[in-house]
Amino acid sequence: MPVPSPSPVVVGVTGTSASLAAVRLAAREAVSRGRELRIVHAFTWSHPRLDQHYDRARRAASQVVDAAVATAQRSTPGVRVQGQLVDGLPDQVLLRLSRSAEMVVLGDDDLATLPWLPTGSVLVQTVARAWCPVLVARGPRPQAGPILAAVDGSDCSLLGLRQAAVEGARRNVGVVVAHVVEQPGPAAEAAGREILERAVEAVPELVDYQLRLLTGAPAAAIVRASARARVTVLGPRGTNDVGLLGSVARAVLRRAASPTLFAHGPSVPSPAPRLPQLSGQSGLS
Repeated sequence: MPVPSPSPVVVGVTGTSASLAAVRLAAREAVSRGRELRIVHAFTWSHPRLDQHYDRARRAASQVVDAAVATAQRSTPGVRVQGQLVDGLPDQVLLRLSRSAEMVVLGDDDLATLPWLPTGSVLVQTVARAWCPVLVARGPRPQAGPILAAVDGSDCSLLGLRQAAVEGARRNVGVVVAHVVEQPGPAAEAAGREILERAVEAVPELVDYQLRLLTGAPAAAIVRASARARVTVLGPRGTNDVGLLGSVARAVLRRAASPTLFAHGPSVPSPAPRLPQLSGQSGLS
């Protein structure tokens, strides 16, 4: 039996078209990072020895893994891939694997068609609680464009900006650092520029970037901006959010037009407070 490689790209599959789109995206991510792709399907069955349908169900689950492996190999030649059927509840399996993964990739399972976001879903639980970044696939292929990083001044959004900087450098594309001002006006816009400037101060590895001040409802503004992004990156919670996911993260998870990377990992220290000072140049595009 092959020994699993450290820090693989893990993709969870269920046999749906959305999970196969996630497999294709995860295969490209694994190759670009020089990592193994680990395709995982979680299998749960009560009292297997007492149920005559157990063997048939397990064979069907194995076929889901085999089909996903074949999809990865067809879509991305040269990918190193391993398929695994893992016993356990899907969210618990993925959260456990996320402790040693480079990233976890999942399909969006047509969340935009649902009237609400199901808190107990595997996708929501993994996006909110994983130990590594979680990339949610959208559609057949990611489009061209910059990396979009949404910041609000929170430690979680600074972590997202750091991961956006890494993604931009790896893909050789720029990062658009965006903050949303709900009520436009001189004072609010000056405060928004301050948040943008302090965010890039906290992430010195960010080199190729533009600052962008958006206006309107934060969730809707980020969703609109995601239509022009290669990948949208944000934290799962904002400055004042509590619970599993923040309000913006919930909306972006459901409705973003680009693949969406939810940041997890060690926090980024905020820059030390400084005296209020307005720059003569905003640097906004």
